[in-house]
Amino acid sequence: MFQTNALRPSLRTVLKTTTVAGLAAVMLSTGIPAAITQSFAAAVKIEAPQVPSFADVVDAVSPAVVSVRVQSRANPVSDDAASGNGFSFDFGGRGLDELPDDHPLKRFFKEFGGPNGDKRAERDHGPRDGKPGRLRPTSQGSGFFISEDGYLVTNNHVVSDGSAFTVILNDGTELDAKLIGKDSRTDLAVLKVDDKRKFAYVGFADDSKVRVGDWVVAVGNPFGLGGTVTAGIISARGRDIGSGPYDDYLQVDAAVNRGNSGGPTFNLNGEVVGINTAIFSPSGGNVGIAFAIPASVAKDVVTDLMKDGEVSRGWLGVQIQPVDKDVAESLGLAEASGALVVEPQAGSPGEKAGIKKGDVITAVNGDTIKGPRELARKIALMRPGTSVDVALWRDGKAESVKLEVGTLPADTKDASAGTEQQQQEEQQPASEKALADLGVTVTPSEDGKGVTISAVDPDSDASDRGLKEGQKIVSVNNQEVKSADDILKVIEAAKKDGRTKALFQIEADNASRFVALPISQG
Repeated sequence: MFQTNALRPSLRTVLKTTTVAGLAAVMLSTGIPAAITQSFAAAVKIEAPQVPSFADVVDAVSPAVVSVRVQSRANPVSDDAASGNGFSFDFGGRGLDELPDDHPLKRFFKEFGGPNGDKRAERDHGPRDGKPGRLRPTSQGSGFFISEDGYLVTNNHVVSDGSAFTVILNDGTELDAKLIGKDSRTDLAVLKVDDKRKFAYVGFADDSKVRVGDWVVAVGNPFGLGGTVTAGIISARGRDIGSGPYDDYLQVDAAVNRGNSGGPTFNLNGEVVGINTAIFSPSGGNVGIAFAIPASVAKDVVTDLMKDGEVSRGWLGVQIQPVDKDVAESLGLAEASGALVVEPQAGSPGEKAGIKKGDVITAVNGDTIKGPRELARKIALMRPGTSVDVALWRDGKAESVKLEVGTLPADTKDASAGTEQQQQEEQQPASEKALADLGVTVTPSEDGKGVTISAVDPDSDASDRGLKEGQKIVSVNNQEVKSADDILKVIEAAKKDGRTKALFQIEADNASRFVALPISQG
């Protein structure tokens, strides 16, 4: 018989004095079953350093960001096709009337309407008497409110072809908007929503304080998804992507895709530092290189659009090009800086003030001009009628002129503030006379103005700098030339002055540019 009373004291003693392993051995030797329970380790948990969150910024700014949906008048369909709902119909070269009466397609279109222009087709695609068709969605983008009474900013390319506009708020509310103004040169536009509510809105940052490496948050409507937030940093400043004369973009690496256009990029204070406008993408999707219009540019343009519906820009009225190292050396400039005047436009403020071809604009109101792009932006931001001092480099010495900034003509293209990049021109045949040292063959022009290039040595400096047959040389070192002898006389004079390059004015099809060619050979 098992003596429990006798066992208890000995077990108490064992429990107090033995180890777990020893206890188990005792229990086995005494026949007492051991109750075994499984033990688990604690879940992995790491105390990571705290990383700043963008959530507070996003919560604050999201109500001010909208999706923009644009509709345009659809063009009426042609008489030989129906394209409703994305379909087009082709009957193997035969018209519908040529099909047998019992043909299933002919019965279908007779009953339901189709390519023969019956009433059903007119209802679907608009009348065929030259009137515009019905509104159809054509594009979508992003935007953001800048006032509580409903003014909002987006890109011009989002709304430029639109006839009707709808904005979708963060909570899904859809509201009609009207176009207040747009500016193709900076790709900005302003819409207005008329509603009794007060809208959440955001302000522009002082982007002069933005530094490369600063955190930014982009909010927008990529691919129509709406309310999408991405984050990144400012990757670069002052980017020129060739989109226009005022290129001065911020580059960001936040994910930006189609549909983000017109949406804001915020700093961590919830201020707009830029407006997303373009991406660099071989694939069409985000690769981490996006470009935003700086707040300083947008603020001035938007103010003008809200006030007048258009932007008034200053105008100098001179065609200009960059000053490279060779041009600087040919003109006796100490450094390759400034904007070289190719031609002042007739009747322009620049011409009236006495600016001549071959002048280099080096400063405006005492501010150094590094190149054409800087001059373009500086003049464009000035109000028409503003009086300015323009510093020039002319004939080897510094001069200055005073002028009144004009108003940029509406039909002026990329010459906005007097800039116009000259293109290479097409060839025209001509007779020959050699200027071996320069690598070109020239002959007097038929109109008596300059000399025409009839051939270019492909291994010459002239060829390297883009000179081609058919182009004219109208001046060398700002002196008009009408023959090869005239050119050689100017070159010899330049050599005596210690110059190693001469400045050639090249013209074709009424467009001019300057090219500096070495003259030290021979």
